[in-house]
Amino acid sequence: MNEPIQWTLNQMPPAQDAHLSIMTPENVEQARTFHRSFPQYAPTPLARLDGMARHLGLGGLFVKDESYRFGLNAFKVLGGSFAMARCIAGQLGRDMAEMTYDYLTSDAFRAEFGQTVFFTATDGNHGRGVAWAARQLGQKAVVRMPKGSSQRRFDHIAREGAQVTIEQVNYDDCVRLAAAEAAQTPRGVVIQDTAWEGYEEIPAWIMQGYGTMAGEAAEHLGRRPTHVLVQAGVGSLAGAVVGYFSNLYPENPPKFIVAEARAADCLYRGAAAGDGAPRTVGGDLRTIMAGLACGEPNPVSWDLLRSRAAAFLSCPDWVSARGMRMLAAPVKGDPAVTSGESGAVGMGALSVLLEDPAYAPLRRALELDRDSQVLLFSTEGDTDPEQYRKIVWEGEYASI
Repeated sequence: MNEPIQWTLNQMPPAQDAHLSIMTPENVEQARTFHRSFPQYAPTPLARLDGMARHLGLGGLFVKDESYRFGLNAFKVLGGSFAMARCIAGQLGRDMAEMTYDYLTSDAFRAEFGQTVFFTATDGNHGRGVAWAARQLGQKAVVRMPKGSSQRRFDHIAREGAQVTIEQVNYDDCVRLAAAEAAQTPRGVVIQDTAWEGYEEIPAWIMQGYGTMAGEAAEHLGRRPTHVLVQAGVGSLAGAVVGYFSNLYPENPPKFIVAEARAADCLYRGAAAGDGAPRTVGGDLRTIMAGLACGEPNPVSWDLLRSRAAAFLSCPDWVSARGMRMLAAPVKGDPAVTSGESGAVGMGALSVLLEDPAYAPLRRALELDRDSQVLLFSTEGDTDPEQYRKIVWEGEYASI
């Protein structure tokens, strides 16, 4: 018998929305304008799963498919690239509107600016995005990966020209390592989507970069979703999505549901404690959801989530595997979505909540029913193809 999903409704005292303005449509539009300047840019598809919606008893189900993003198979490049451009604009004393792809790849820019060394820690997708953006813009990237990282994801980063290593520490310790190295390097800058005291501006820019994905989804959907289910590692993606849709629909925001990997469920633990204080998770953080294996929450995002998320879910690995298979082979007539381990947990969790009688109290509390229009984010494709096939083709981590 599989471990169940653990859940809690949000009964924490709300924060003061001090960070809600980060994700205004105006701020997000600045990021979208920057991303549109790239020749590789195209909006990623919003898969409409009408058959799956009927099967699960919903009014509509929509999945934002980030496996097409910039040819990198994941959304993370949106945040890292925008934050890097904001850093460059600040160093040059120039307006962000001038930071177009054409300018940032020009000989004039390189003569004026030279090179910065961008440091980051990653389980794969974020580091590949930073390395890709650095190569595109003629900059340098140094990437530190935690122990247990996939060799395939390491190779993807190395092929982008970054200096990359796998360290014998967990993700959160890799963040500290990258930050320390950046501080000791001339013109070194750490590009990380988690925040700590004195390091809040760059994570906010990364969240705004993620807003490009949320903004595209809202445009393609063309109406207010009743529910948004989004996954979380440190919480920056979840905070970006929650912040954007809260600003977009200030009078009647969707119900937000946050899903985490069981091995790194720091947000769930904070919500379950109920006092509004964040919690951390230590240890190896071993999970197939490598992109969510983060045990220390981003305090900027935490303030948004503790005020605005309706529920928090702690999901064992089989939940993500279930979602991967459901998206790969959906109801006849629906488009298939190639979704990786960190991208599919929302689909898996939603199906369990709607089909297992044990979760009826949560369904009722969230008002998930035939009138619901649910938006999910598949944030990566098969970034580790061998592992993807083992799960989808061979049935690893089956739900029984």
